[in-house]
Amino acid sequence: MSVSTPPTILTTDPPTEEVLRRAPKVLLHDHLDGGVRPQTIIELAERIGYAGLPATEASALGRWFRDSADSGSLPRYLETFDQTLVVMQTQEGLFRIASECVQDLAADGVVYAESRYAPEQHLTAGLTLEEVVETVNAGFRDGERLAAEAGRPIRVGALLTAMRHAANSREIAELAVRYRDRGVAGFDIAGAEAGYPPTRHLAAFEYLRRESAHFTIHAGEAFGLKSIWEAIQWCGADRLGHGVRIVDDITVEGVPFPEWLAAATARGLTSLEDVDLGDVYLGLLAAYVRDTRIPLEMCPSSNIQTAAASSVGLHPISLLKRLRFRVTLNTDNRLMSGTTMTREASLLTAEAGWDLTDLRWVSINAMKSAFLPFDVRLDLIDTVIKPGYAALGLGR
Repeated sequence: MSVSTPPTILTTDPPTEEVLRRAPKVLLHDHLDGGVRPQTIIELAERIGYAGLPATEASALGRWFRDSADSGSLPRYLETFDQTLVVMQTQEGLFRIASECVQDLAADGVVYAESRYAPEQHLTAGLTLEEVVETVNAGFRDGERLAAEAGRPIRVGALLTAMRHAANSREIAELAVRYRDRGVAGFDIAGAEAGYPPTRHLAAFEYLRRESAHFTIHAGEAFGLKSIWEAIQWCGADRLGHGVRIVDDITVEGVPFPEWLAAATARGLTSLEDVDLGDVYLGLLAAYVRDTRIPLEMCPSSNIQTAAASSVGLHPISLLKRLRFRVTLNTDNRLMSGTTMTREASLLTAEAGWDLTDLRWVSINAMKSAFLPFDVRLDLIDTVIKPGYAALGLGR
């Protein structure tokens, strides 16, 4: 098959960081407990009398989170979330963190976001599941108000996450349906993929489908094609969280893509953007994902930390973009990866040859894939995203 790319409209010069920040962005995969401000953690820890922080100065604490996430040690990586969750057990902490999340995203040029969190992880101080959801929703609305006052309008929906290793996904699914007209956009499951297949939670997914509710599933990051296949064909996921391992079902010049990439990397390949791929063949699952336009919530920096990709230049997002899968660009855990949407875009322009045309394309992809009514999605594309990129020099 032939490989096509979205048409280039702008100059070949890479856009500046300021241009990338101004570009309207859509974020579908961002964890609330993975994006807390270090200074907020310090202040809330002091309020609750928690003395276990590894650092008590904001820049040092931020470095600790990034170094731990980059360590290659899964236990150390998971330890970072213990340090954010401990300050997210009270209404004060949840409200402040939710509000600041929205403000930070708006300042980064995000115009629509879905922020996910697991309500069951915020109950140790006596809050109920309902109080957790209502407090986070109130924080999101406060953040939207403050962002609008600052001239940076943004809309944020919540995704309620159930943990794969736990046994209460049906309860969280019911909670998502109960609050879907009050700030909750959908449902998610997260946690270790290996040993905890999504089919363990079929009761939750069958309930959500009966209720015509939206859900995404973390799949195809740490585990391979079987995880993706189960998430789609057994569970009926609307979107895939990460989904990077779908490339295992793609061959290039008759060689499975991971093997082709390893050989090409050994020969000095550093970017997938302009390389001649030759004959590309999609397996049945990969073809199904592309044909049915299942969105892939891709997170380059995070995928590198978890060894799902080796570099930004060689991240499968560029291959999948060239093959016209419905890829979207996301942050995952902004604190642990030391990232923002602007930084992710900047890395792709610097290391993978992307330009504003590509970034507009993935932003529209994400807006099409948001858990919002169809007319609302179209309106945001036509009145916010396309005009925003036109103001940066791209035609409508």
